[in-house]
Formats: sequence, structure tokens, C-alpha cells
Amino acid sequence: MKNKKFYPWLVVALLWVVALLNYMDRQMLSTMQDAMKLDIVELQKAEAFGALMAVFLWIYGLVSPFAGVVADRVSRKKLVVGSLFVWSAVTYLMGYASDFTQLYWLRALMGVSEALYIPSALSLIADWHEGKSRSLAIGIHMTGLYVGQAVGGFGATIAATFSWHSTFYWFGIIGIAYSVVLALLLHDKPKAVAAVAASPNPATLMKKESLWRGLSVVLSTWAFWVILIYFAVPSLPGWATKNWLPTLFADSLGLDMAQAGPMSTITIAASSFVGVLLGGVMSDKWVLRNIRGRIYTSAIGLGMTIPALVLLGFGHSVVAVVGAGMLFGIGFGMFDANNMPILCQIISAKYRATAYGIMNMVGVFAGAAVTQLLGKWTDGGNLGMGFAVLGGIVIVALVLQLVCLRPTSDNVE
Repeated sequence: MKNKKFYPWLVVALLWVVALLNYMDRQMLSTMQDAMKLDIVELQKAEAFGALMAVFLWIYGLVSPFAGVVADRVSRKKLVVGSLFVWSAVTYLMGYASDFTQLYWLRALMGVSEALYIPSALSLIADWHEGKSRSLAIGIHMTGLYVGQAVGGFGATIAATFSWHSTFYWFGIIGIAYSVVLALLLHDKPKAVAAVAASPNPATLMKKESLWRGLSVVLSTWAFWVILIYFAVPSLPGWATKNWLPTLFADSLGLDMAQAGPMSTITIAASSFVGVLLGGVMSDKWVLRNIRGRIYTSAIGLGMTIPALVLLGFGHSVVAVVGAGMLFGIGFGMFDANNMPILCQIISAKYRATAYGIMNMVGVFAGAAVTQLLGKWTDGGNLGMGFAVLGGIVIVALVLQLVCLRPTSDNVE
């Protein structure tokens, strides 16, 4: 099957489901606090629930660079399948948790297993989609993350119908079952496998190509530092919308959270879905005429987020705020679809997962920092101003990208 012409798109389809499960399993905990705190008294304190959410982010961020290093040295298929199996098993076991300590350590383990997924999956898609379909393929995969985030929001609904225990059980079982399907159908790119097999002694090569080798190659590439800043800065508003947009909608429009939450989530998810598809198609066509086509497409998307953030900050009508949310989602989706394709223009295929792992770590840490900062701005009644300020910061990353990134190839080997 892996030799069929359609197989690269089957890889995207298979991984789309994994991406959905990835975000769904991590997101649904945040919606089930009310149901869980009836059985686990520690969760009645917001501080304890915050710690439970934070441990995932910190572990996920810390493990991401090492996850990338591993993905560049072993079968990417095995990492994807293994990480799905482990985080699904963790999700299942969370249904048996009876105290806060058990939940805390399971959530930390989920951070480790989920960190292994993104660098491996995006590198695997990039391996199978060289040239004119890469941005679209990665963009389609990213829609799975958005759908998973939206589906995870219904965790509370399912928990209310059955129980929070059953919700964790069944979503865990679904992931474990799908990991078996994935093990049978997903394959690494034959060229990559052949290259390892052709080496004189793979074990010796592994020792020579140590952990520090990949990191040193990536970190000594000056263009990667530009990409790293370019990736990290938009992560600030990206995480701000994930964590604070419902509150902003509620404050700006005078709505209760039951209305503001779904309105904000659906606005961002639907528009981002459109953005990644638009950005993928535009980038893949533009790069055929201009090697900087992917950079220009990403820059257009990022440029759209700047007025959107300002309008989100200062708008007070449904048309202004929802319109700004849609503009932000489309722009951020165009940006999101092109991060790995741009990285492929700068970093060799041997070190892409390592590079993306570092980017993932910086992005998550930026998100953790901005989430805390906006919390302080919210307490001071200045959440809208915080969103507007983020628009100004994005301008810096946009200018840096356009001035400094000048690739000479669309696929560095």
C-alpha cells in the first residue's frame, strides 16, 4: 500500500485522527472540573486545578526538544503509534483516579507522551509530501487539532450524561484501539528507512550522531533563530486566544460564560480551519513560482492577526469582536500551515524533528508566560489592552521574517 500514489494522503488522513485525539484528550479535562471536584475535593480549589493544567504544559515543553531528537533517530511511525497508545492508556487510567496526586502524575505522564507526537507526525508528513503538496498536507493535519480542541469541549456534556469516569474510560479505549489500526497502516518513508539500512553500521552511526550533534547543527544555523523568534512571538496571541478569548468575549460583549465560551471557541476553530486550508493551497502554488512563496503566504496570514488583535482588544459589538476573531483565526491558520514547510527550506531532513521540538518548547513556554501575564491584566481590568499590545509585538516578528529569511531550496536534504 505504501507504494501507491494515494498513500501520502492516506498518511495525512491517518494522522488527522491522531491529531484530533491528541487535542481532545488534553482539552476535555478543562471542561470537567465541576463534575470531578464532587469526587476529588482538592479540585474545589482553583489553584489545585491550575496546577493540574500547568504540569502538563511544563512537562510538554521540557520534553519537546528531546522528543524531536528521538524522532530524528528512530522510526517516526513507532513514535507516533507509541505516543498515541501511552496517552490513550493514561486517559483510560484517569478514569480510575481517586485523588489529586494520582491525577497530577497521570497528567504529567500525558505531557511526556503527547510531546512525542507533533515533531514525529509533522516530520513524517514532510517526508511523504515533498514539493507542491507539503503545506496543504500539513494544513489539513492541523485542522485535526482544531477539531479535537472543539470536541474536547464537549467532555462536560458527556460527563453530565454518564460520568467523568466513563468519559475518560471510553476516550482512552478509542485511542488504544486506533493505535492498533495505525500500527498496521502507517509506514515510514521508504527512502528514510533505506538510508539508515545503507549505513555501514547503524549502531555506530547512532553513537557518533549523539544527542548534541543534532542540537548543535540546528542551533548553529542562524536562520533557525529567525524562525524560532518568528514561531515564538505569534505563539503569544495563539495561546492567549486559547486560554483567554472566552473571558474577553464575555467582558466585551456583556455575555455570561455559557454563551461566550462556545461563541469564541467556534469562531476561532472554524476560521482557523479555513485559514490552514487557504494557506496550504496558496503556499504550495506560490512556491512553484517564487522560492519565498511560503514565507510570503505565512507573512500575509500573520499580518492579518495584527489588526484582528487590536480590534479584539477594543471592540465592543458582536460584529467587531466576532469579525476580529474570524480574521485572527484565518490569519493564524495560514501561519500555522507553513511553519514546518518553511523549516524544511532551512533545516536538513535529518534534523527537522529536532528543530520543531525546540520550536514547540519555546512556543509552549511563551504560552505559559502570556497566560499568567494576561491573568494579571484581567484582574486589573485591562485584558482588552493586553490583546492589543500583542498585536504590536507581532509586527516585530513579521518584519524580522521578511527581512532575514531567504531560502535557496524548498527541501533541504
